[in-house]
Amino acid sequence: MQIKPFYDPRTWTMTWLVWDEATKEAVVIDPVLDYDPLRVRVYDRSLQEVEAAIAAEGLTLRWVLETHAHADHISGADRLRQRTGAKVGIGAPIRQVQQAFRGLFGMDTPADGSQFDRLFTDGETLEVGGLKIGAISTPGHTPACVTWHIGDALFTGDALFMPDSGTGRCDFPGGSAADLYNSIRRLYALPDETRVFVGHDYQPGGRAVAWETTIGASKAQNIQLRAATDEATFTAFRQARDATLNPPNLIFQSIQCNINAGALPPAGPDGRQRLILPVGVFGPGA
Repeated sequence: MQIKPFYDPRTWTMTWLVWDEATKEAVVIDPVLDYDPLRVRVYDRSLQEVEAAIAAEGLTLRWVLETHAHADHISGADRLRQRTGAKVGIGAPIRQVQQAFRGLFGMDTPADGSQFDRLFTDGETLEVGGLKIGAISTPGHTPACVTWHIGDALFTGDALFMPDSGTGRCDFPGGSAADLYNSIRRLYALPDETRVFVGHDYQPGGRAVAWETTIGASKAQNIQLRAATDEATFTAFRQARDATLNPPNLIFQSIQCNINAGALPPAGPDGRQRLILPVGVFGPGA
């Protein structure tokens, strides 16, 4: 197994290209579609970097796997699907996330997950070349969060970050600090040497970007949830912290696309695509 990281500093997001060296078959985890909020335009510099690496290595992209419906960047999954023929997969509870949000945006798209090529349940596996990819359901940040288990590596999305960053927030619809605690405890049951590749790195203290740790290091050093941390302590901490956090900058732009596998809204009669920004959802007057 080969792993190549891509870091988007504007959203602190990690994208992962993972491939089987023998067969040259590959998956991409959590691709980013760039978005300029001032000009209200999307562009694909981040995707081009991933595609350039795929071409340079002579790979065939088979799957795009999402760890969840992201709230801080628009997913590049649909564009990669259109360009390469790769399929898109996500956790089966995406239906709950679709149901929670589509009314907010006035969307009439179905809340049945049909925008994705496959919905994975806990314990399901996928074979790509010589890679066996397992889906570990890790709800808490969202109900649909999945950690992808490939060989000795975990791709944890927003469930588990670098030890000095802690864990993902749990205040989105369907989120649960108790669920996240139990999800991470499942990951902590894996061997200490299991590698952990995170979905974001916020570079606390201004340190250099980092994206790889281990289960053992997380159990010993994670500032929010160590092996000895009990559920009540973590839940109280997480709920108190989440109450102080602002929503992600691109939450509205991201969610309405990402519950649709990263596809932008369809064009109107004038040929223009429009993103919806509902007023008064957060803060005073919400």
